[in-house]
Amino acid sequence: MKEKEIKTLIKVYDYEELSAEDRELVDAAKAMTRSSYAPYSRFHVGAAIRMDGGEIVTGSNQENAAYPSGTCAERTAAYWASAQYPGVAMKKIAIAAWTRLHKDESEPDEECFQRLPISPCGACRQALLEYEALYGDIEVILYGLDCVYVLPSVKSLLPLSFTEF
Repeated sequence: MKEKEIKTLIKVYDYEELSAEDRELVDAAKAMTRSSYAPYSRFHVGAAIRMDGGEIVTGSNQENAAYPSGTCAERTAAYWASAQYPGVAMKKIAIAAWTRLHKDESEPDEECFQRLPISPCGACRQALLEYEALYGDIEVILYGLDCVYVLPSVKSLLPLSFTEF
């Protein structure tokens, strides 16, 4: 028997330590949480992707009573980016989320955001990984009130990934 150890490098920042460009991307993801449609989970997620040309493409989660026909913020943003900028690499993605445990869905304040960063679901990781396979590494920025995680690539979120496509 052999053992294989898998390590993931995660840089941990305070929001203020991020570059101005990365703060802009995080702010775009945070803003997109307000356009999410999450009446069932009440878990509002926003994503923002910086394209190779500098453009920012955003998306938010959109739920539907006929689960699982809704879609996550990450895939909403990635599919929109691919459709609007075919052949252009996605360089970075920022993700932010907030929730309330009660049904008051009024405008969230800063304290509604998750204390710790959230990461994409498996389906989003795989979808993003396929764009990464096409165009090169996509840096991942995961926002939380207490800290921000920065990972060098989508593959670092999915080390035992399906890549035979």
